[in-house]
Amino acid sequence: MSDAMEVAVIGGGVMGLATAWELTRRGLKPVVFERFARGHHQGASHGATRNFNNAYDEEHYLDLLVRAREGWDALGQADGEPLLRLHGLVTHGDVDIVAIGQRLIERGIHAEILTAGEASSRWSGMRFSDDVLFSRDAGVARASAALGEFERRIVTAGGEVRWETPVARIEETDEGVDIVLVEGRVRADVAVVTVGAWTERMLPGIRLPRLEVTEEFPAHFVPRAGSAWLSFNHYVDTDRYPATVYGMPTPGEGVKVGFHRAGEVVDPDARPHAVTHAHALADYVREWLPGLDPASAVPISCTYTSTDDSAFVLDRRGRIVVGAGFSGHGFKFAPGVGATLADLALDPSALAAVPFRLP
Repeated sequence: MSDAMEVAVIGGGVMGLATAWELTRRGLKPVVFERFARGHHQGASHGATRNFNNAYDEEHYLDLLVRAREGWDALGQADGEPLLRLHGLVTHGDVDIVAIGQRLIERGIHAEILTAGEASSRWSGMRFSDDVLFSRDAGVARASAALGEFERRIVTAGGEVRWETPVARIEETDEGVDIVLVEGRVRADVAVVTVGAWTERMLPGIRLPRLEVTEEFPAHFVPRAGSAWLSFNHYVDTDRYPATVYGMPTPGEGVKVGFHRAGEVVDPDARPHAVTHAHALADYVREWLPGLDPASAVPISCTYTSTDDSAFVLDRRGRIVVGAGFSGHGFKFAPGVGATLADLALDPSALAAVPFRLP
């Protein structure tokens, strides 16, 4: 072996970087292997913003959300600005906002119910037909800035991020995990695999839940003058629209709006970049977001790697730890996911919450 390490992280998206950062906080010097170059757009972690959406009522997600928030707070700022912009979130439509609000309040997270009129008076760029749930403890994560800060912290602590270093395969042995590169091999005591859309190809020997890779096309829209913006979830009539709608302000680019998990199934190595549901998205903006110009859409391509029930995979088999299936709603949880995967890497007896375990 030309190299040896305690923990290798395969995949340098947000989940891999968050895991490596957490490992450095525990005194280790992990090495991250990433197939693509820094700043690439081939996976699911690129772009300026991700919704920091806290509107969950399931205990395993709320536990992970609390842990993630602790991590985001510890990560702090980048370029003099917090990595979380807590400008608030509204959730409305066909969803039990009372139950979600109660769960958040039980966790010490702000939540309040507003009438449609109250919400409209605060956020005139949006239209509401029923009561809404508002939480000021939500907003957006600065995605690209977070990736840079994770890497900076990893390297400062003595870890490494090896960009443009594809891993051909991994082989578990009695002595460790052999990581087969284009040139040579390295060995780790434990390998954490966070390769998103390429999970099944990297782990053919592990029984995984079904993972569906889709190409999604949210878009940035130009806001009209005078409208204040925050993040939002809208559980729409799916007879009219393809899926739930989410959105958030992205300074300098507009307001990002998208259908959640409505894209076509694709091969991650041959994405067609054929924009889907553009007319439906413009129609939604025209009907529900009068503060945006529906003709101004600038589509963004990204991938989802989704389980059938949208539950994450956070588990360990032998010397291999798996983080996968983030189903288009994982980014905000990244520090919590990283802490959980670090637990699994360092303690073979550790377990994530039941819904996150491998079959």
